[in-house]
Amino acid sequence: MKIKYDSKADAIYILLQDRKYDISKEIEEGIIVDYTREGKIIGIDILKVSQKIDPKDLEEITVLIPIIKEEV
Repeated sequence: MKIKYDSKADAIYILLQDRKYDISKEIEEGIIVDYTREGKIIGIDILKVSQKIDPKDLEEITVLIPIIKEEV
């Protein structure tokens, strides 16, 4: 996962999978989700992010991901 902030464009892109997307869908004004043909989410683009998120909250982003163990 990668999170990129472009201050000039005032946008954040959250890359979930390092793959090429096939479909982009704006699910809400300024929020675009990129998908594969199979419907897997590849990334999320948030435009005009400073209007949607307090800029102070962009200074530090913490991601917690629990490890999921598959049963054998």
